[in-house]
Amino acid sequence: MNSALLSYDEAAAEVAAYAAALGRAKRAVERVELGRAAGRVLARPLRADRDQPPFARSTRDGYACRAAEACRHVLLPVAGATRAGQPPAGRLPRGAAWEIMTGAPVPKGADAVMMLEHVEADGRGVKLLDSRTIAAGENIVPRGAQAGKGEELLAAGSLMGAGQVALAAACGNSELEVFALPRAAILTTGDEVVPVEAEPGPGQIRNSNGPMLAAMTAAVGGEPWVLPTAADAAEALDAALRGIAETDLLLVTGGVSAGKFDLVEPALQRAGAQFHFTGVRIQPGKPTVFGELRGNKGGSEGRQRRRRLPLFGLPGNPVSSAVTFLLFAAPVLAALAGRRDAVPRFAWARLAAEVKGKAGLTRFLPAFCNFGASASALPEVALVPWQGSGDLAALARSNCFLVLPEEAHRLEAGSCVRILLP
Repeated sequence: MNSALLSYDEAAAEVAAYAAALGRAKRAVERVELGRAAGRVLARPLRADRDQPPFARSTRDGYACRAAEACRHVLLPVAGATRAGQPPAGRLPRGAAWEIMTGAPVPKGADAVMMLEHVEADGRGVKLLDSRTIAAGENIVPRGAQAGKGEELLAAGSLMGAGQVALAAACGNSELEVFALPRAAILTTGDEVVPVEAEPGPGQIRNSNGPMLAAMTAAVGGEPWVLPTAADAAEALDAALRGIAETDLLLVTGGVSAGKFDLVEPALQRAGAQFHFTGVRIQPGKPTVFGELRGNKGGSEGRQRRRRLPLFGLPGNPVSSAVTFLLFAAPVLAALAGRRDAVPRFAWARLAAEVKGKAGLTRFLPAFCNFGASASALPEVALVPWQGSGDLAALARSNCFLVLPEEAHRLEAGSCVRILLP
């Protein structure tokens, strides 16, 4: 084994430091309609436009009351009723209860809500069951408990998902300022690769890595730019690299091993690339390359900025390409997108059956995790049968990758193991 190769942890630290530096850079901002904000990254903090909630509200159907009066277990006449959407009622009279629905404003003077199933009622009023007690504050969310007017609810750099979109809507935002999508150029190489719509000839395969990396790029928060496939020839690779215009990240898949026709690394060197690493002790994905292209970018003559374009050379086999994108390219792309949440994402699971390791390599193997397991136990993960890093069917049947540490020779069934999430 080449002793110069970095371990996975060393390579991950190198990428993380690079991504952290990118994260401090300024980036373009644009406004989008709220309905198109999912998957985008917030460029300005989201603040509450009023107290959240704007009134003390009930979390249960039942009866608003004074807890001390209810705990005497005496009959309390019902002084009124409020349902969700109605304006707040007046003050609750002493020695009385107020019928209330979930989400409705609590009348002044009430400090608790008796749940409907915890009272007995007749035509004269309601009484807390003798077996129940209630404390002040129970089943009520006070005004401003979630946030006060003007308070920051989401920081810049937050990835907008369904919950974040709902919060923005609740604060009256029909539009949001988000970071512009970073553009990732995706270059597939190989004489054997033909377009998806083509009928492959003998020895040829359709381009699956281009669409796969495009989908993964979009999932992280980038704009994919799939380039025409480049042949395994120095001239073709040089021309492809010269044709890359404005982009924020370069992904080259295929041609990064040490074979006679693995010409990507020399082509990148001719284009001016400087490398941070050119191999990692992982399987699959050992030949992965991480570096940057440097050159002039924009501006008038004599005032051009130095361009630093991060690049990854990913192995051509699809499982290798998927794993190395998640481990190394995704953190850099997330930083370019302005995201503040960390990627890659790992979780813990329980191993369903024994797995043998491979000393000297951290392995990331296609696996399926049963995330619907009991809430009191770890989810269970099992390897997906596969025929090596070219097995697309195995990749499609998996929903995670089982992580086998470099020092592990064997992991027993029932072991607590890490999984890499897509």
